[in-house]
Amino acid sequence: MHIYIGMRLHVKLALASEADEEFCGAGLLQLLEGIGSHGSIQQAARDMDLSYVKALKILNRLERELGETLLVRHKGGAARGHTELTPFARRFIRDFSDLRRKVRRAADAAFKGFQKEYGRKTK
Repeated sequence: MHIYIGMRLHVKLALASEADEEFCGAGLLQLLEGIGSHGSIQQAARDMDLSYVKALKILNRLERELGETLLVRHKGGAARGHTELTPFARRFIRDFSDLRRKVRRAADAAFKGFQKEYGRKTK
């Protein structure tokens, strides 16, 4: 039996606009999940070493591209202010995560034959 080493497959999945500009990938998914966990855009951005302003720009672009509201912001300062994901955002996170898993599984399956042909073999 051979074990194939030395080669891996990296798959990047991103949503793109009609102009072919990427607007949503793994990082944005992580940002949305962080907002869901923390109830804070600022904390989710901080966890990713991302500025609050940059996070807002990214989130606003996603809302524009999808044509849906993803966040409900509650003002109230540091003590009472928070941000919630809309039901649409929660569904989007779930469905985009599922799509990423399906694409990954399909890519891994397709890669096996390629890896068998071109990967280094050990015994």
